[in-house]
Amino acid sequence: MRATGETQRDLAAGIGLAQSQVSKRQSGITAWDLAEVDAVSRHYGIPVPDLFAGVEHAVHKLPAHRRAVTIGGTQTALTVQGRTAGAAMRRAALAVGSQGLVKLS
Repeated sequence: MRATGETQRDLAAGIGLAQSQVSKRQSGITAWDLAEVDAVSRHYGIPVPDLFAGVEHAVHKLPAHRRAVTIGGTQTALTVQGRTAGAAMRRAALAVGSQGLVKLS
């Protein structure tokens, strides 16, 4: 979610769950079922196997239009020489310390 600038509420609305249900799944309290994993895949535009291949891989597979320029929705946008950072810079920044799009158990 961090890579897209979405909140748990945004993801929940996109896949038909309550925000509290997404929170439980991301924290590992409740496991994602297959239908939910499919919904997450469709929501982010990433094939299911890519969601399971690790955070960096999944972020790399995000379609460009789904990537946030502002990471996490509240941080300063990355800029390079007075313009918004390109896709390669965003991917590099997102990979550093990112905790992932979704936690799948």
